[in-house]
Amino acid sequence: MCGIIAYAGSRSCTGLLYQGLRKLEYRGYDSAGLSVLVDGSIEVVRAVGNMDSLERELKGNGHADARLGLGHTRWATHGRPSSENAHPHSDCSGKISIVLNGIIENYAGLKEKLAREGHRFTSETDAEVVAHLIEKHYDGDLLEAVRRTYADIAGHFAFCAIHSGHPQMIAGARKECPLLVGVGEEEVFVASAIPAFLSETRDVIVVGDEELFVATPGEVQVLDLGKKRLDREITRVNWDVGAAEKSGYETFMRKEIYEQPDALIDTIAGRMAAPGQVVLEEMLVSDEALAGIDKVYIVACGTSFHAGMVGRYVLEDWARIAVELDIASEFRYREPVLSPSTLVVGISQSGETADTLAAMRQARRMGARVLAITNIMGSQATRDADGVIYTRAGLEIGVAATKTHLAQIAAIQLLALKLAQVRNSLGPDAIGAIAAEMKTIPGLLADYLKNESATHEIAKRYYRQPFFLYLGRGVGLPVCLEGALKLKEISYIPTEAYAAGEMKHGPIALLDKGSPVVVVATDGHVYEKVVSNIEEVRAREAAVIAVATEGNEGIKAYSDDIMYVPRTSEMLSPLVSVVPLQLLAYHIAQLKGCNVDQPRNLAKTVTVE
Repeated sequence: MCGIIAYAGSRSCTGLLYQGLRKLEYRGYDSAGLSVLVDGSIEVVRAVGNMDSLERELKGNGHADARLGLGHTRWATHGRPSSENAHPHSDCSGKISIVLNGIIENYAGLKEKLAREGHRFTSETDAEVVAHLIEKHYDGDLLEAVRRTYADIAGHFAFCAIHSGHPQMIAGARKECPLLVGVGEEEVFVASAIPAFLSETRDVIVVGDEELFVATPGEVQVLDLGKKRLDREITRVNWDVGAAEKSGYETFMRKEIYEQPDALIDTIAGRMAAPGQVVLEEMLVSDEALAGIDKVYIVACGTSFHAGMVGRYVLEDWARIAVELDIASEFRYREPVLSPSTLVVGISQSGETADTLAAMRQARRMGARVLAITNIMGSQATRDADGVIYTRAGLEIGVAATKTHLAQIAAIQLLALKLAQVRNSLGPDAIGAIAAEMKTIPGLLADYLKNESATHEIAKRYYRQPFFLYLGRGVGLPVCLEGALKLKEISYIPTEAYAAGEMKHGPIALLDKGSPVVVVATDGHVYEKVVSNIEEVRAREAAVIAVATEGNEGIKAYSDDIMYVPRTSEMLSPLVSVVPLQLLAYHIAQLKGCNVDQPRNLAKTVTVE
């Protein structure tokens, strides 16, 4: 959730650090700060609120000569949002400065012990103990002090440290939280996410889980916990720098909604090479091993969980395999029955979602095969899995996931086709027909997005309503859940989402005259059942907003407003039916004056439990 940026080089770094933090705003934060080395001393500037607050604090501070520094955006966990609790944190001498993402679970005991030893604490945070531990262990070797500090602390974290006695060095470590080094010409950047330095360099070294690093302008070393140097290649990031900008759209979220056709094209490309043949090279599980799978577990959180729910339907329907779906934060504390013939699929946009990573690791310990579906190459999920399906959606800045969600659905549909292929549950002709239809959907979406003004008009009629109910059945259920989540996330309107058949078991009591009820009523084998549920809603004089298949004239008799989507086969319909719900949430939030790119209390990547 928090954001890290660090720099060592020959350029003035204050502006570089500040701009890096600007690029990390999408992750969510409540305070921010910088520490820079100036004339042999580390100076710290911190502010509560957004980056504008930090900018005001920085004015006139005379840091133009700084060539080494750290920056951080904090999302409060231990300690309230305040200037004292904002990062960076210093040791007693002021010679050491650190920034940290994650949680130090044993900080209370460490803090008490360090205080008895004479260390003076100035914040309520768990992170400050790291600065004091480095001070305790430092004897001239910053990397060794970092290594010994790592051994003292427990939890999941990534941290960077600088020392006034090492004017060109950044050292740090990671455990289950992301950390990358950007390599430039005689300069280095360290960050929790690539956008922080993407405008400066595309050459990246990934620091792995339970690894140390030390970076200077001329060299980057990644080491194991025994300080043995590890071979680590530089990866060239092919994202366009412009992908991190709005490209003329009013918000990142709107831009990313409109990028969904391209995200689908890229996710599908090259994976359906021959008729009836699905190729997933990164999966690294042989066809023979895949054919031996007799059960699939899907674990994920939030929007990724809804993509996984679509996956359950298509895996059962196409591959004819038993599927269980679980929220990762629940799965990790269960005792599921797994075996080598079980495939556990972890879905995470960032590949760094703490609960999903923990669930994947638990599955591997219990002997299951583990597959990751993620958007980020080199992320921790790719390292914890036996194989990967990349979603290829490109950089997503908006906190509310849109194009990555659609790409996740496509990825798990490809997995379902692959399993159907190796299990012979669908023949080559059937697989080829589904694959051919998938390839048409980006074009259908592109055309749809050219004429989405009707959704804006519907939003105008309902944005003042205090409550929404969303209903769906079959593959329409995960669509309605995702639509409701989007509305909650970015407009802050209380919203319930339910399986339509469950409405009479409680949620119907919430309805009153005019209450807006959004119903996913696309064509499929449960369509008539959905219409019956709409009748129940109408009997309570609620207002029905239907998502329906293009050409369905009959739905007009049951609805107050309709958002038509292109016609597709039933199992592919979530690729189109979720888009009007993204747009409806977007327009309602805009009409209410909400910041859709940075919703309150939320972060793009949830790297803490």
